[in-house]
Amino acid sequence: MQPASMIAIYVLFWALTLFAVLPFGVRTHEELGIDMVSGQADSAPGNFSAGRIILRTTVVSAILFGLFYLNYRFEWITAEDFNFFQSFDQ
Repeated sequence: MQPASMIAIYVLFWALTLFAVLPFGVRTHEELGIDMVSGQADSAPGNFSAGRIILRTTVVSAILFGLFYLNYRFEWITAEDFNFFQSFDQ
């Protein structure tokens, strides 16, 4: 696998993982007992921490990419494993 391909695939893993990790650990102002700002949505997070979310996303996406690369290298699961119509071709 080319280095540019590895970087591109990791960036895709990172972006998708960001949306999966984003809601974990977030609490509303009501749950934290903090006063809300005038005009603020009731569901707005009261403890948003971009650094913590970036760190979590990086760790999870690195693990997922590592599994992806190991599967690419050792071919644990291949495209042929998903050919459900193979038995009907004969």
